[in-house]
Amino acid sequence: MPYNALQRKKQIGMTGGTEIREKTSSYRWTVCALLFFATTINYIDRQVLGILAPQLQRIIGWSEIEYGYIVTAFQTAYALGLLLFGRFIDRFGTRLGYSVAILVWSFAAMAHAAARTAFGFGAARFTLGLGEAGNFPSAIKVVAEWFPKKERALATGIFNAGCNVGAVIAPAVVPWMTVKFGWPAAFILTGSIGFIWVIFWILLYEVPEKKKSLSPKELAHILSDPAEPAPEKIDWLSLLKYRQTWAIVIGKFLTDPIWWFYLYWLPKFLNAQFGLTLVKLGLPLIVVYAITDVGSVGGGWMSSVLIKRGWTVNRSRKTVMLICALCVLPIMTASQASQLWGAVLLIGLAAAAHQAWSANIFTFASDIFPKKAVGSVTGLGGMAGAIGGMLFSTSAGYLLEWTGSYVILFIISGSAYLLALGLIQLLAPRLQPVQL
Repeated sequence: MPYNALQRKKQIGMTGGTEIREKTSSYRWTVCALLFFATTINYIDRQVLGILAPQLQRIIGWSEIEYGYIVTAFQTAYALGLLLFGRFIDRFGTRLGYSVAILVWSFAAMAHAAARTAFGFGAARFTLGLGEAGNFPSAIKVVAEWFPKKERALATGIFNAGCNVGAVIAPAVVPWMTVKFGWPAAFILTGSIGFIWVIFWILLYEVPEKKKSLSPKELAHILSDPAEPAPEKIDWLSLLKYRQTWAIVIGKFLTDPIWWFYLYWLPKFLNAQFGLTLVKLGLPLIVVYAITDVGSVGGGWMSSVLIKRGWTVNRSRKTVMLICALCVLPIMTASQASQLWGAVLLIGLAAAAHQAWSANIFTFASDIFPKKAVGSVTGLGGMAGAIGGMLFSTSAGYLLEWTGSYVILFIISGSAYLLALGLIQLLAPRLQPVQL
């Protein structure tokens, strides 16, 4: 246990419990709110290109294959960035690491406004991917620092809901910005929001042991899990020898690409299948991601409730993930839907299930590994998901160019989760904590 935390606990004991009877703070939920807003900004910036893709395709003149390469450029950098940021955050801490990440991606988001070729958009997406890769390793590590295990899935579900809020806000405002000010302004205005967040982060954030305004009772609650031994320096490659690491890596590799598919091809699918223009895309996308928001919070809430009722972490997480995998199956028929809102509801259910799944698989790293390794393990899992996304995105571009049909893509999307859960169960049947 860090010295400051031990000293704070001794102070509580020396006062005979007087401090514990003081009003308990709930500052950890303020921290969770900061994570939520960062993730919201992350997904607003990420979503702009997908919303404008049908219009930009006509203006710039890229092919389906070139669009696949543009998306792949983002995911290539995202995979690399997750690897780098996971280590950077474990070494230099979340306060600095998160700040660097959001500054990089905000500059990159604004840089899209200067692109006029497929290569230019690819370069901007590559830089955006490097910066945005820092979001989830930072956020997962912050949750591990600020929440006991029984609250982590809920906290993760809440901040992860920012994905869906960002994905709701973007289609609500980006078409209006584009019509009113032009498409370059949409990138500039949305990209600038991150700079405001960094100011609040620097002013408000610190690790619990150093946060002087934190009540002793809340600090004791945060540190209520059994103390972890101080680890030696962790070799990144050494993490790959654990089956639990591979459970996270394979689970993310198989399922993260499905979320990328929704983000980047859903507007194009709705445009191709139902003829929706830029202005008419907003409402269906808002409905999809509003449904998704329920899944994100609900998935984390459900596993946390089961744990509080006495279920093991292993049983609660995997039960929720099985429910999610079953809820995704109907999306296989989405490309055959004849009515717009039927397709929207199928996709909304699948996207909600994905986010509920993510809220639980994200917590695997903090359930299984000591805090010192959480950023690195999360980075490895995210990198695997991004590599899967690279392969899926490039393949999607070729499939659509050759066949003009989304049938195969939706079949893959519906079947990936059951396969992933089966492999996770084989590799980590009990989610046993790793002793590094």
